[in-house]
Amino acid sequence: MEKVDLVFEPYNDSAHNHIRDRLSYFNAGATGRSDFYPVNIVLRGEKTEILGGLLGYVWSEWLFVAILWVDEQLRGKGHATALMDAAENYARERGCHSAHLDTHSWQARPFYERRGYELFATLDGFPGEHKKFFLKKKL
Repeated sequence: MEKVDLVFEPYNDSAHNHIRDRLSYFNAGATGRSDFYPVNIVLRGEKTEILGGLLGYVWSEWLFVAILWVDEQLRGKGHATALMDAAENYARERGCHSAHLDTHSWQARPFYERRGYELFATLDGFPGEHKKFFLKKKL
């Protein structure tokens, strides 16, 4: 067997993409579903600076929202709603029937619930006295 090194590379987008793609290929082989589509929607300002965005993916008729963030100065102005609408519309165009995501107790659970997401699991003590909530929605 060839020598193998374990290397911590916290900021290696190329490695991240390679590993994600290989897992996607494995999942496609195991399930017969190769319909993986990244969902990366960026909110940019006048100087093209990044002021928010939504990161996730579509796979096997599901949208997964991994990250939703809007710069503090723009919160409360409908940008998170616009990002979620864009992602959910894209997912529907790709044939998705549902979406899922997670959020922490100090984050945006009420926002997601107003959008029709329902709690299906809770992880207590993540971290300390906080909780992590897992939500899903029919599209």
